[in-house]
Amino acid sequence: MNVRNQILQEHSKKNANLIASWIGNKQERFDELMQLFLHDEYRVTQRCAWVVGFYGESHPEMLLPYLGKMLKRCTEKGIHVAIKRNVTRTLQFIKIPEEHHSAVLNLCFDFLIDPKEAIAVRCFSMGALANLCVTHPDIGNELRTVIEDALAHEELSPGFISKSKKTLKLLNGKDGKKKIHR
Repeated sequence: MNVRNQILQEHSKKNANLIASWIGNKQERFDELMQLFLHDEYRVTQRCAWVVGFYGESHPEMLLPYLGKMLKRCTEKGIHVAIKRNVTRTLQFIKIPEEHHSAVLNLCFDFLIDPKEAIAVRCFSMGALANLCVTHPDIGNELRTVIEDALAHEELSPGFISKSKKTLKLLNGKDGKKKIHR
């Protein structure tokens, strides 16, 4: 399969699943996808983002060699929301290597505090930050403050409100797990 040609065939979940199935757990095929995702034209990268998002859940270990480049890509001016959405989505599922903690914290807090950012990007950022609170409990209070501020001062979607409540419950230790903050 020529991944680029297939990506351009149509923008659908069916096509994204077809490409993901063809790639499977074959690293060389995944590498081809990532080259397109990181370096091709707008439409190709946008469509690749959906497939990359699938891999965050199903094969997160395959993303690790690309994590630094993915984070950098999210900071580029004018980047399509699909890229930010699927990169932040993957951040919820992977064990982020320590050398990327600072970049992930900065990126996700920037997305979370921006009321103009897409709701999915903000929610996925919240999830990634909550996961990092386990390793960095000192950010729990900051995360809690950002979430509570958004809830108090913004008109929010039901999805954001739901994710906020679940995250606050986790941060406050009301889900049966240990509190994440000190």
